[in-house]
This record gives sequence, C-alpha cells and structure tokens, in this order.
Amino acid sequence: MPERANPSTIDFDPRRVLIIDFGQLGDVVLSLPALRAVRTRFPQAHLTVVVGRPGAAIVELSGYADEVIGIDRVALRDGPKPTALLRIVQLVRRVRRARFDFVIDLHSLYETNLLGYLSGAPWRLYARRPGRSLDALSNFRPRPPVEDFRKHAVDRYLDVLKPLGVENAPRLPQLRPRPEDERAAYEMLKRARARTCAPLVGLFPGAGHPARRWPLDRFAELAHTLEKSDETQTVVFVGPEEKDLVNSIRARFPRSSVLLDRLTIPQLAAAQALLSVFVSNDTGPLHLASAVGTPVVMLLDRPTPNSFVPLGANCRIIYSHAIDRISTEEVAQAVRELLAVPRTPALFEL
Repeated sequence: MPERANPSTIDFDPRRVLIIDFGQLGDVVLSLPALRAVRTRFPQAHLTVVVGRPGAAIVELSGYADEVIGIDRVALRDGPKPTALLRIVQLVRRVRRARFDFVIDLHSLYETNLLGYLSGAPWRLYARRPGRSLDALSNFRPRPPVEDFRKHAVDRYLDVLKPLGVENAPRLPQLRPRPEDERAAYEMLKRARARTCAPLVGLFPGAGHPARRWPLDRFAELAHTLEKSDETQTVVFVGPEEKDLVNSIRARFPRSSVLLDRLTIPQLAAAQALLSVFVSNDTGPLHLASAVGTPVVMLLDRPTPNSFVPLGANCRIIYSHAIDRISTEEVAQAVRELLAVPRTPALFEL
C-alpha cells in the first residue's frame, strides 16, 4: 500500500473518516468525548464508526457519527470459524468500498489495526497499546503517547487524538435519550404501576463476572430498606446475562418493585433518565446511567478504581477488596446522599 508524506496537522482535512471503537458497552460510553472531539475537529467530514453491536446504539444516540457499523464481536470470536472468516471478509470489502482517507483506531487490537490497514485509507492513527497494537501499521505522525493506565479511560481515548491538535476537549460523556424512547420507557413504567410520587431507585444486580457482583440478597435488602425508611420504589433492570435471576428477584424484592428485562439500549437509557438514583456493579449500564445525567452509586471489588469510574459530580463509589464485604447500610447511605442532591425532576414530564 503506497505511503504519502505526512500532512500538516493544521491543514489536515480528511473527507471520509473511519473510527474503530471496539470496546465493551462501558468503554464505548467512555469513548464519547473522543468521538465528540473528532466531530468537532472535522465538522465537514463524513464519520463512520465501526463498533461492537451493543455499543452501536450508544454511538447512534450520541449523534456524532454519520454512519454506524455494528459488529457482532461474540459471533466473530465464538462462532464457526468459516462463518466468522466470511463476515470479516465482508466487512473488509465494505470499508474498502467506502474509500476512507483516514482511520482512527481508539481501542487498538491486532485485528482492528489490521482492519484499518486493509481499509486502503492512506492515513492511519492508532492507539499505542504495548503488547496489543500493531504500531507498524499506523503511519500518522506525530504518534500519540503510549497508553498510560494511570490515566482515566476518557483521557486515554483523548490522548489518541493529540497528534490532531486536540487539547483540553470536554471530558464528560453525555447522552440525551430520544423522544420515542422516553415515551416507551414512560409507558413501561406506567404499565408496571410505578408511583409518580415516589423517588425511583434503579438497581442493576448483574456484572460480567460473578466475582464482581454484589450479592443479590444485599440488593434485595437494600430495596426493602429504602422502601421502608425513604419511601422509594425500586426498579430492577435485568439484561440478557441475568435472565436466570428473574425468579429470585421476584421472590426476594419488595412486591412493589418494577422489573424491566426486555429493554433495548436506547430504552434503557431513557428509563435510567427517569430515575432518582441508579445503583450498580461495575457494568456498562452504570456508565450509561451517568451519561444521561442520573446520579449513580458504583460498587467495586478493588481499592483503586480511578481509571473507569463515572466522571459526573453525582457519583458515589463504594469499594472493598471483596465485593461481598460491602454492607447494605453503606450503600443505603450513599443513595440517601444522592437523593438529597437537588436535581431537576425528569420523572413523568413527557
């Protein structure tokens, strides 16, 4: 593939930009400031974002991309190899037909770096991740700094854009639910008989790994405690990976609890925006709640969580070396603190 002389950063003005953003759901939320910075840096360019399928809805909601290509990463990883290979070939053909002139890989994995190279774009700017990126395939100069894990994930994504002259970009991930999703969320809560006069406290008991889950009994105890002492109503969110918890949730949580288990990502964001507080393990939905402006309580099993915590002011972080050592009263007190913070009411204002 022919190389060209490196352009002036000031004059660089690509027309068709491919952004590869292959993180998990929470990673994609934390990459939103970087996507916004690219949109600001190249306001006239056509931006296409390739992203894992759950994250595709996040990018679409943001409005920063002109086109979103959602990829089923799980199928590529775990599905039949011939099928996965065919899908990869189809994806390469699709990006080559688009004739991109610039590729930015925010997450940098071997396979995504290779996709950027095979796209045919003459300019490629990749995150530098020792042991995970193919730096030889990135040709934009100057290079971004090597990934520094002491920095917050938001800042690591923004660091990738430093060669483009991006400095002091806004750091807070922000999303605004669409009106149609707000209406759908409102109707779901209405059908479930959510009380308009009670603060709604959202609970998400799932997590990607069992070791990162606060015990379900503690979530149930928290729901009973807050309902009794603070007159709240609980909304329990269940994703596809937590379907086996549904019967236990119905048996253990207050009878007044609302259970939402069939939401799309945009509907989840809209429902979270109607909450007074959202309590969750370290998961993508927690970052989504923070991005729509809902106060959050984050439960962690490690003492130094600074790289991936929500950046919003209305966030409380509770951690221990073992997540099951976190007490119900600690979490309840954090919820009460956030319930006392003034916030423009959004509930049922549709």
